[in-house]
Amino acid sequence: MLDILIVCGTRPEIIKLAPLYHSLNACGWAHPSWLHTGQHGEMARQMLDCFDISPDIVLDRGGDGLAEFSVRCRSLLDGVMTNASWSLVVVQGDTESTFLGALTGFYHRVPVAHVEAGLRTYDLDRPFPEEGLRQMVSRITRFHLAPTDRAASALSVEAIPEDRIVVTGNTVIDAQHWTTQRHRLSRRAQGKGHLLVTSHRRENWGADLREICYAVADIATHHPELEVLFPVHLNPVVSKPVHAILGGLGNVRLTPPFDYLEMQQALMDAWLVLTDSGGLQEEAPTFGVPLLVLRTETERPEAIEAGCARLAGTRRASIVSQVERLWDDPVAYEAMAHAGNPFGDGHACDRIVDFLHDALIGDERQRKAV
Repeated sequence: MLDILIVCGTRPEIIKLAPLYHSLNACGWAHPSWLHTGQHGEMARQMLDCFDISPDIVLDRGGDGLAEFSVRCRSLLDGVMTNASWSLVVVQGDTESTFLGALTGFYHRVPVAHVEAGLRTYDLDRPFPEEGLRQMVSRITRFHLAPTDRAASALSVEAIPEDRIVVTGNTVIDAQHWTTQRHRLSRRAQGKGHLLVTSHRRENWGADLREICYAVADIATHHPELEVLFPVHLNPVVSKPVHAILGGLGNVRLTPPFDYLEMQQALMDAWLVLTDSGGLQEEAPTFGVPLLVLRTETERPEAIEAGCARLAGTRRASIVSQVERLWDDPVAYEAMAHAGNPFGDGHACDRIVDFLHDALIGDERQRKAV
């Protein structure tokens, strides 16, 4: 059995690594250990419970700021790596925990596997700091688990050896399949459904977020029969303008952030999604829900190319115009709803486990032969 360390700290990482953890546990040749860095607190604990995961190692978070967290986490990770013999470190995505986990594995000469490798905008400010982190992780990763052909091509262009890249699909689809079956989720909404809105990204704070809120207000006012559901991020930089602009509208429901099950149910019941979230761009197509991206670019262009999503930008007029177009044109709406999900078929974890088995067991045999 090969000991594999899964390093994870945030809610999105848990969603995308949970099905892989279960697959590795069931494969017969690996012993995965789940390490929680503490980057997210209560939200992470709720998510772990949702996926029936009890972490093997939990680090104490150092301070509230990202710098304090990073220093403390890096030191504790070093101790974890020193005190055991690991065959692989697995990280996912583009968070501070992702980078610190990969860096620690690299320093200890333990191979790193990067789930969701190869996403790129090539604009270090959008998304910030994620774009920089994901590019740095790619430089020190051994196994690049790319969700799409486009992501794999980006890695190839960056001179990553072809035998270290595999296209797997995105594990977020596996997570959706696991969750809907495990918790028996199904659509509850009658008729059209609601307009689901989320906006929290740092690059949209300020004027762009206000533009988004005014657009939502225009849509809600023009369509009083349409329920608008907006789970609002707790950061005051987000919550204050959202409540100030939308709080008085009768058909706009502002709620605290959703847990994973609540969000999956909200997606199932939606008519349309407006979001600047990366994860929802991948998840909404699973349920056939069209999505408008509240950004000027996306590191997930496959959704745009497949036709299940469109870039709406952050300008009030553009957002309203695109929503109205879909409201008035059922043919265009249905085309988006039936475009399918370009990010996977729910079997990404099977492909990852097979790839890692061949790579790691082959390496192990080679070492023993020497």
